[in-house]
Amino acid sequence: MNSPVNLFASVPKRSSRAPVAPFLPMSRAEMDKLGWDSCDIILITGDAYIDHPSFGMALVGRLLEAQGYRVGIISQPDWTSVEPFRALGKPNLYWGITAGNMDSMVNRYTADRKIRSDDAYTPNAEPNKRPDRAVTVYCQRAREAFPGVPVIAGSIEASLRRIAHYDYWSDKVRRSVLFESKADLVIFGNAERALVDVTRRIAAGENIKTIRDLRGTAFLVPHGWLPDEEWSVHNSTRVDVPGRVDPHPNPYAMAQEDTKACATENAKPEPEVKPVVIMTREERQAAAREKARKTVVRLPSFETVSEDPVMYAHASRVFHLESNPGNARALVQQHADRDVWLNPPPLPLAMDEMDNVYDLPYARAPHPSYGKAHIPAWEMIRYSVNIMRGCFGGCTFCSITEHEGRIIQSRSEPSILREIELIRDTTKNFAGTITDLGGPTANMYRLACKDKKIEESCRRLSCVYPTICSNLGTDHSKLISLYRKARAIPGIKKILIGSGLRYDLAVRSPEYVKELVTHHVGGLLKIAPEHTEQGTLSKMMKPGIGAYDEFKRLFDKYSIEAGKKQYLIPYFIAAHPGSTDEDMLNLALWLKKNNFKLDQVQTFTPTPMAMATTMYHSGKNPLAKVTEDSEVVETAKSGKTRKLHKAFLRYYDPENWPVIREGLRRMGRGDLIGNGERHLVPASDEGASMVREDRRVPGGMPKGRTIEVAPKRNARAGERSERKPASTPFMAPPSKVKPSILSTIKAKPKAGRK
Repeated sequence: MNSPVNLFASVPKRSSRAPVAPFLPMSRAEMDKLGWDSCDIILITGDAYIDHPSFGMALVGRLLEAQGYRVGIISQPDWTSVEPFRALGKPNLYWGITAGNMDSMVNRYTADRKIRSDDAYTPNAEPNKRPDRAVTVYCQRAREAFPGVPVIAGSIEASLRRIAHYDYWSDKVRRSVLFESKADLVIFGNAERALVDVTRRIAAGENIKTIRDLRGTAFLVPHGWLPDEEWSVHNSTRVDVPGRVDPHPNPYAMAQEDTKACATENAKPEPEVKPVVIMTREERQAAAREKARKTVVRLPSFETVSEDPVMYAHASRVFHLESNPGNARALVQQHADRDVWLNPPPLPLAMDEMDNVYDLPYARAPHPSYGKAHIPAWEMIRYSVNIMRGCFGGCTFCSITEHEGRIIQSRSEPSILREIELIRDTTKNFAGTITDLGGPTANMYRLACKDKKIEESCRRLSCVYPTICSNLGTDHSKLISLYRKARAIPGIKKILIGSGLRYDLAVRSPEYVKELVTHHVGGLLKIAPEHTEQGTLSKMMKPGIGAYDEFKRLFDKYSIEAGKKQYLIPYFIAAHPGSTDEDMLNLALWLKKNNFKLDQVQTFTPTPMAMATTMYHSGKNPLAKVTEDSEVVETAKSGKTRKLHKAFLRYYDPENWPVIREGLRRMGRGDLIGNGERHLVPASDEGASMVREDRRVPGGMPKGRTIEVAPKRNARAGERSERKPASTPFMAPPSKVKPSILSTIKAKPKAGRK
């Protein structure tokens, strides 16, 4: 692969106080004002155009603008006609296509495959402003608008569909997005370096069909194509099975006595004797890296994985094991007479590169053409700051690791503080509260492997599961320093943390938990245990519920010390692969025992390329070696079972009682139906009044111990609903001992231990 391009080698350094540039043009009139007769690059997106670094199209547009290119944007075009795709004329270099910040199918459909009634990324949340599989449709229309112009697809939808993948909405394995979209190139993951490099090369006259050496790119080639004769192919098109065993020669057999044969043997030249080379460990590793650099791993073909679920699971496992940019090899997958070629993932951006990307002159507002339209996604992030990328958690239901990578890429403290000042000084209606300093997680900022060489050779799927790796730095001091400096900025009244917290890491730093709880929780803090049962958690690659218990203990302790009444808001997933009816029942009993009444709940949605999706489709566990006889993962697929699992999470809702009653009787747990405190649901809807718990004491606070509840979906910040606990606490049936937080910590081996 090529050496990394310097993103800003020829770009003058900008001050964060530099005047904001005009919006990128969305019309011919705007182009005329800028004095442009054409655009070099036209970006097409399924989202509203909001010029803010949290929106990928704005970030890409400003990045290319900083390189000196003229960039136009077509936002949410009417895909039923080709004319909207001609609005800005013919691009001089290429089209850049994205579905937007979300996969279009996840954006448009619920977990039950029903059309959503709104779209958070559209003005006034209006639905149906993007097509199904938007990348494919937009690419085809762009090609139709101006044939011959190169088409480059990117963002999360293209990234997660770059190889053959299970598609939940059509319930089948679909081909790579390269085939369906007819794009010339897919750029996946952190796209900045590849995007800048490919743009420079196309501008210099190079044909996009010959650009084959960029990390983080995928493209189509003839079957069997290799970059040059030095490359070798590692065949991984079959699961590991015992090979042929040849019979051992008899050591007592007589030598061959055929004189003619002997003469023939004697006539052979002496075998070439090669000296034994003794190499150091470092030399062996260097030789292995050099070999891997010129090796491509052949995955099972599309035709194979579309018919054989076991081979699909095997391909998924191989794919994820080749995800560390430090040691990942190229991948290739046959589709009929052509191959999809995937270069290794992009190298992480350095801190100064991250700073440069986020310091670009964003307008930090929706395009003026939207007027006063309400755009929910913008309202959610307008006062927040992205401080890092990536996630080394590796949760199987999440696609962050596949898209942004496992290695954390952090901005510098000065860059983040400058953005906070910019929000204070330029963002309309800012009242002094920063709603989030985070990213994919709240507390992985500047966490990394303690040794770069170990990081580059590691092939673990997660740095924190099944244990926190002894080589992972868990020092939160840099994040604590950032929090303190951020809230000390004049004009900043409050810094809240809205990103999800990785609590098994947080408990490693009680000082961080104290800092967070004392200063940065606005009454409610989101965390995501996802489940309570170990069988399900093991398929999620999430820590045991004991880690949650330890964090809650620290949270409650420091809240009391700060004189604050604060609440944890846990998130759980229903119907996840590996989760049985009994698992969901036990989770419901745990929720009732702990007086949780969840409002917003999530049913597992199989998204392309996630490992949990592989479990859902194949029934196999790709976290371990996959064979015909390997572990079977049971998964709730029928609508009736998925509805029951979701109902268990909202056991208190009368609308769910008929479903839960039927499920409990089917499970032989009718003993949990009744009007007593030991029952999960009442025997009838009329009996609901016997189990209501809404008696209050003066002042509105419940008697007894603190009750934790999730906020209502439309509740204002800080509001919460509380219910009085029963005088006799509800006790769940006996269960296995909960694992201690110590079970998530892997001790370092003592020096000298072999």
